[in-house]
Amino acid sequence: MKKSSKKEEVTPLHSIPSTQGVKEKKKWSLKKKLLLIGGSAFVVGISTLLFLFYGPWPGFRNFWITSAMTTMSHQYLATWFYSDETIQKVLESNKIIEVGEVSDPDLISFRKYGSNMMIYKNKYEKEILTKDPGNDLYKVINVSGKGYQGFLVAIYDPSKISIATTQYLGQRGEAITDVAKRENAIIAMNAGGFYDPDWNSNGAIPHGTVIQNGQIVSDFQDANMGGGFIGFTKENKLVLGKMTKEEAIEVGYRDAVEFGPFLIVNGKSSFIKGNGGWGIAPRTAIGQRKDGIVLFLVINGRLPSSIGADMGDLTEIMENYGAYNAANLDGGSSSELVISNKIINTPVAGGTNGLRDMSTFWIVKE
Repeated sequence: MKKSSKKEEVTPLHSIPSTQGVKEKKKWSLKKKLLLIGGSAFVVGISTLLFLFYGPWPGFRNFWITSAMTTMSHQYLATWFYSDETIQKVLESNKIIEVGEVSDPDLISFRKYGSNMMIYKNKYEKEILTKDPGNDLYKVINVSGKGYQGFLVAIYDPSKISIATTQYLGQRGEAITDVAKRENAIIAMNAGGFYDPDWNSNGAIPHGTVIQNGQIVSDFQDANMGGGFIGFTKENKLVLGKMTKEEAIEVGYRDAVEFGPFLIVNGKSSFIKGNGGWGIAPRTAIGQRKDGIVLFLVINGRLPSSIGADMGDLTEIMENYGAYNAANLDGGSSSELVISNKIINTPVAGGTNGLRDMSTFWIVKE
């Protein structure tokens, strides 16, 4: 029997696909993809932060340093990332140069507007002078700009405005809603700052001198405190001035706190360099027009819808609405506005309803 001359074809082992290899390749491929995505996101995030903090564009660096350094309680957010030299350089390029004057009350002349048709200078004056039907006491105006949103309250009778304090002065502060309810206040807004050495103060001790009903009710001087007197005389005129407490009594303040900086004095605006050196944050300010109408201003901040305002923004708003004298008040977590026992703005203190216990408040009583 003859053997067949045709050889059988044998497939080499190395050419046979391995199903086990395919399965392991798919398994590790998914894992690697996840690791790659996570790693890429981390690298991009770190790179973005490094670019923001140390890149050629100074905007974020200026915002970060000035916002941190003016809080007094969170300066470490700047000192962790920047040298003292860099911080000082940024602060020098972002500052406010105030008008070196004291408000002249004789330049304020109260005026009552009739219901007749008027020719308004601009849209801002129209907003101020067009009262809400049936409300001769105040009007709330929504304000907004690049990166901020807030509320301006026009108060038509400044004699209704006064300072209220926590009833536990020296012991603890109070929530603005509690103060407004106790004082039967239609409107309440935060006023001056308070001693906060441990960054978790209970708002017991107001900064500087507080005058209430013509009497000094609190007087705590701190080397870190700046600003000057912000308050109303017995003639209901807002006077801003850097002076001693004895001089303040001679001026005739009936209600006043110490804070700042001053934004407008005698119709002259402060010089704002950069962002004014106070960063961008929730803000509170007070002003008075030449016709006597008082302006309460509260700006939301640290929110996606409203980052906050700087000193330039505050000054511009006050200028637009005709303020003849205007000053910055305590801001940040302290910025709060209550009308008819309702919180109007969005406080960011993190306490009950986002409120912070504080020591001094501007209130309006009907």
